[in-house]
Amino acid sequence: MEKEFYIYILASKPNSTLYIGMTSDLVKRVWQHKEGLVDGFTKKHAVNNLVYYEKYNDSENAINRERQMKKWKRGRKIELIEKSNPKWLDLYRDISK
Repeated sequence: MEKEFYIYILASKPNSTLYIGMTSDLVKRVWQHKEGLVDGFTKKHAVNNLVYYEKYNDSENAINRERQMKKWKRGRKIELIEKSNPKWLDLYRDISK
């Protein structure tokens, strides 16, 4: 079984604070953010709504994509989110089923 890797964007609310991360277990990692188990930026700023994610089959591509996205200006990140999630819905419920 191949391992999967995810790039994800969390938001505190629509058009507000954003966080980009990478993980091999998206459901577990977002749950950790929601429960405040991840010390640092997301906990301090209550950034815990999953608004966007991408799946990769290898870590190198995922790491490169994460680095690329972190360099983007805010407007480009918002455009990416709104293209697939215009209402900024929390996607955690969809992935945790």
